[in-house]
Amino acid sequence: MAVDNNVTLVGNLVADPELRYTKGGTAVADLRMAVNRRWNKDGEWMEETSFFDVTAWSEMAEHIGDSLSMGMRVTVTGRLEEQRWEDKETGDPRRKVVVVADEVAPSLRWATAEVTKIGGKGGGKKSSPEAPF
Repeated sequence: MAVDNNVTLVGNLVADPELRYTKGGTAVADLRMAVNRRWNKDGEWMEETSFFDVTAWSEMAEHIGDSLSMGMRVTVTGRLEEQRWEDKETGDPRRKVVVVADEVAPSLRWATAEVTKIGGKGGGKKSSPEAPF
């Protein structure tokens, strides 16, 4: 039996992305996003907000650091992953579920974006805006 672990979220960044690098030099971007759910219950509109942590790696992490900021509406597609660790003070086990991003994009529902294509691996040069994708 195949098991799919895919999720797509659309929401707003509640803070600027945090870009950092591992000891090996790999870029990691951590994002925190709010996703609103709205529904009508007995003629009254109800709203609830959920918060999600998102992690992006490598070149995408660097692009996120260069392109996104707090308040922007984004679409994230990725997989759910449970992270486990021990609390440094108490030694108690801790865990949380994060989204490991495969794709991150600004939402164009209420905004516009300018896309600049970046050259392939090792190229590192930006193409002109007129260049075809």
